[in-house]
Amino acid sequence: MTRKVTRAVAAIKLGRERELALGDLDARRDWGYAPDYVEAMWRMLQQDAGDDYVLATGRTHTVRDLVEVAFAHAGLDPAEYVRVDQGLMRREVGAERCGDPSRARARLGWEPAVSFEAMIAAMVDHDLELLSAASEAATIPEA
Repeated sequence: MTRKVTRAVAAIKLGRERELALGDLDARRDWGYAPDYVEAMWRMLQQDAGDDYVLATGRTHTVRDLVEVAFAHAGLDPAEYVRVDQGLMRREVGAERCGDPSRARARLGWEPAVSFEAMIAAMVDHDLELLSAASEAATIPEA
């Protein structure tokens, strides 16, 4: 879902796509940055004994939040490009996915370092770079 949005934002910004079709914009999820979770896993490995941990931010955002942050970062208005497609609605409508990282905080001293907004901005930037590079490669004549 996240990559679908950030890639579409980049493609729209570059004029390659015209819209983004999504399902439930009010679905809530706990999004986190993978390198933060790798840091937590490393901390787990430093412990004398194994234990169970939930790695999460403990905060949820809606799909609408994701869309707004991604489009705003690209300087675009999501109202012009996002379309809700009923065929993409999941049966679990309204189900919130939020992890409780309190044990990881208490025992590992771990906290996510990268905010939701910074993570989404970085993903949009990365997808803009990838799509721009692909465009350049397609227009460079072979020797």
